[in-house]
Amino acid sequence: MRGESRFGQRRWTTMALIVTAPLAVIAAATWMATGKPAPAGEAAATAHGLDKGGHFLIAVAVILLAAYLGGLLADRLGQPRVIGEICAGLALGPTLLGRFVPGAADWLFPSGVLPMLDGLAQVGLVFFMFGVGRELNGMRLRGTGTQALLVSQASLLVPFAAGAAVAVPLVHTFMGSANNPVVFVLFVGCALSVTAFPVLARILTDLGLTRTRQGQLSLFASAAGDGAVWLVLTGLLAQLHGGGPAGVLLNGFIAAAITLFFLGPLRKGLARWAHSHGNAAEGGESDAVIMVLLAAGIAATAALTTLIGVHQLIGALLIGLAWPRGSARASRVADRLSGTAKTVLLPFFFFGFGLTIDLGALHFDRTAALTLGGLLLLATVTKIFGPALGAVRTGMRRRPALALGVLLNSRGLTELVIIQIGFQAGIIDQRMLSLLTIVALATTMMTRPLLRLLGPDAVEPVLEAQPDDAGEPGGTTGRGAPELVSLPR
Repeated sequence: MRGESRFGQRRWTTMALIVTAPLAVIAAATWMATGKPAPAGEAAATAHGLDKGGHFLIAVAVILLAAYLGGLLADRLGQPRVIGEICAGLALGPTLLGRFVPGAADWLFPSGVLPMLDGLAQVGLVFFMFGVGRELNGMRLRGTGTQALLVSQASLLVPFAAGAAVAVPLVHTFMGSANNPVVFVLFVGCALSVTAFPVLARILTDLGLTRTRQGQLSLFASAAGDGAVWLVLTGLLAQLHGGGPAGVLLNGFIAAAITLFFLGPLRKGLARWAHSHGNAAEGGESDAVIMVLLAAGIAATAALTTLIGVHQLIGALLIGLAWPRGSARASRVADRLSGTAKTVLLPFFFFGFGLTIDLGALHFDRTAALTLGGLLLLATVTKIFGPALGAVRTGMRRRPALALGVLLNSRGLTELVIIQIGFQAGIIDQRMLSLLTIVALATTMMTRPLLRLLGPDAVEPVLEAQPDDAGEPGGTTGRGAPELVSLPR
């Protein structure tokens, strides 16, 4: 143990020397040079000794380090790491850094490098969505079909209906530049009904709940609900950009044809390839070729769906749904690609998202305060008690049913992506974007505390041993109790 402690200390010391110390020296040099007049013209781009490329690399280092430290802090506080990464992105934007140290924010993230950072964010987001598609493709739930169907419907429809209803009086106050009340109302319903499938999967793994009854039902309901939400969102965007009923129908027909092709012939073709060539041992060059082709295919499909008026993330999701499972090589390559997206590229999306939101500038007048309180209360109550009621009506005890609802209340990253899409499309305005961001963070952060409040007996083991497609540790074997005996503090 003492040796492990010393190793941990050396690791932190090394990280401080190779990462933190250079950044501190750069910051100090910048501070000392602030009193010197900046050169004009072309030389302005190299003020303080850095050109655009240098500023870009410094920005990359700061964003990645902030995301890592934010995730580490969130983990220590008993929250998903993604919550800390999101908060780090918000802190680097106008909410914190831009408000209190505007000079440092302008120097670290000048306008010339923001498009470059946005490019990294878009690549990370489509690769991440590919990973979400793979997770949805791997969903398997044996038994309790009626219960799973009812819970998934309640998890989607109850908060969707409540969100659409509460959005009606908010139309003229929070509607965006698209000026479409119907799309606004349905979009708010989408935002309140979503569950963050990737965040939920991470929470279940961290708590050892993956193979519990509540864990599997929540994953199934989240997968089904999120799939439906993306379909509705696709329809809403088509309505905005279709140019009329004929354009909407044409785009819908093309999107349906592409979806059928990906989930039919392409999926079968990839499965045949994986069966014949996908179980080879690890080979550097061949794996690299497959990864390049896969990345190119994800980007091309995302561009194709954008061309027909459907959001680019739908294309990446389709590739994930079509990618073969059960193949060592296919899984190895896809895991590397999606893992890079999660750890290296996705923080740039959080940073870009943070630039669009200034929570400090949000004026909490009576309307904003009442709207936030109403949305948060409505989102939490409907998402917890709707699925819980469906589970109780199909034979589940009350406390485990409430635990199921608490798990489904995690909105996290998926809602952030959706509301960002809505803001960029002009469906919602800046204030509604900020309010829904708070709702997404709050509902995700309350997941673990509410589970601890319900106690360890609120989760039930599965009735029989089931293989875990994701290969994640934790859970039950046979009819034994789940490995989780007490929720972490």
